[in-house]
Amino acid sequence: MTDLADDKQQAAPQHPDERHAAAARLREAYLAIPPGTGVRLAKSTSNLFRFRDERGAGQATLDVSAFTGAVCVDPAERTALVGGMTTYEDLADATLRHGLMPLVVPQLKTITLGGAVSGLGIESTSLRNGLPHESVIEMDILTGDGRIVTAFPGGEHDALYRGFPNSYGTLGYALWLTIELEPVAPFVHLHHFRFASPQDCMTAVTEIARDGSYHGHRADFVDGTAFSPAELYLTVGAYSEIAPWLSDYTGQRIYYQSIRGPREDFLTIRDYLWRWDTDWFWCSRAFGVQRPLIRLAWPRRYRRSDVYRTLVAWDRRHGLSRSLTRRRGGPAVEAVIQDVEVPVGHAAEFYDFFAAEVGMSPAWLCPLRLRAGLSWPLYPLAPGEVYVNFGFWGNVPLPQGAGDGYFNRKIEDKVTELDGHKGLYSTSYYSQQEFWRLYNGPVYDGLKREYDPRGRLAGLYDKCAAGK
Repeated sequence: MTDLADDKQQAAPQHPDERHAAAARLREAYLAIPPGTGVRLAKSTSNLFRFRDERGAGQATLDVSAFTGAVCVDPAERTALVGGMTTYEDLADATLRHGLMPLVVPQLKTITLGGAVSGLGIESTSLRNGLPHESVIEMDILTGDGRIVTAFPGGEHDALYRGFPNSYGTLGYALWLTIELEPVAPFVHLHHFRFASPQDCMTAVTEIARDGSYHGHRADFVDGTAFSPAELYLTVGAYSEIAPWLSDYTGQRIYYQSIRGPREDFLTIRDYLWRWDTDWFWCSRAFGVQRPLIRLAWPRRYRRSDVYRTLVAWDRRHGLSRSLTRRRGGPAVEAVIQDVEVPVGHAAEFYDFFAAEVGMSPAWLCPLRLRAGLSWPLYPLAPGEVYVNFGFWGNVPLPQGAGDGYFNRKIEDKVTELDGHKGLYSTSYYSQQEFWRLYNGPVYDGLKREYDPRGRLAGLYDKCAAGK
């Protein structure tokens, strides 16, 4: 394997003894935590929107720095050994030097590999390559009962390997992961196709899933943006060895606005991977960063999703926005921050509902399909089925007399009605009975008994729906 190291990144241990020693030190620290004490990982960033008390009362923090920024690439085998707390920004930088990238690179720079595997991730290669956990060859996991096990398909811990996605750190923590990589070209050639109805858009998704192309344009990457039921776009990207021109959306120009025209575009592969991060999709507008004068004054190094998320967390903690809204006599608002997967055959119906009942704009669309013929039990998508992920993030004014959860419950009910699934990175309003029906309670209970019988780690419902 090839060592890679720079100011931001350390090489992953090449020798098994080094790798196991780092895991053993973390295990020792974990076992030293008194029973009944909550556990947190010392991560500098988060992409969760289930906000809890950050003061950490009754909590112990584990130092996971040995598993941060650690990447070792094997170009011949097209694999990488990666620390679980390594961000995709560091991971992609390491692999792109070899003309390779992970099969799925989630759209925000500070999502960690372990987080994407235990909490799910998605991006515009997901119609070809599925979800990030499907390209994991094996992983070393510190389980809730203090063991370090190596989980891989068909092995002794196959059930944990398959049940780890969507477990959100409630069964254990992924310390080292070996993942597949794929070759890349230097550039991505984009075509933005406009549709005048959700049904036309979803018909095109079905065609792309069948043919791997659209109107002669190869579909190495596919995602979409819905501005209204009469204005939806699918962006189809193809690897390219050449670029007649290059666009830059890290400065004054804003990527999502460019989707409306011109029809074609070219980006470097790195800029393509992080095209959404500069403006947190479109959510940076809440901070005024999309206004030309403010954008000029806002340092480029702070035009990042983790900066915006930190600002949101600070506001949530201090209640500044809520206080200003009350003083101005404005209506109460509900945070509607969700990603949901709906079968493509029901996706047009879902978007029509969403536009009419919630009314947020834009919304992100991302087609996906599992790579293999097996489902993953805690997030049971149907093998072979094409789904469309809808992502929407913001605040919606509440009707008079409505309380928190009004819109989110509507969305949850509609997604269930349409045989879809909802990601758990944000607030959920399910009852315990409904939650376990949707997220395979019997399988989870069996894994919890096997790998965390004393409940050292929070349970999935407690963590993802009860806010503990």
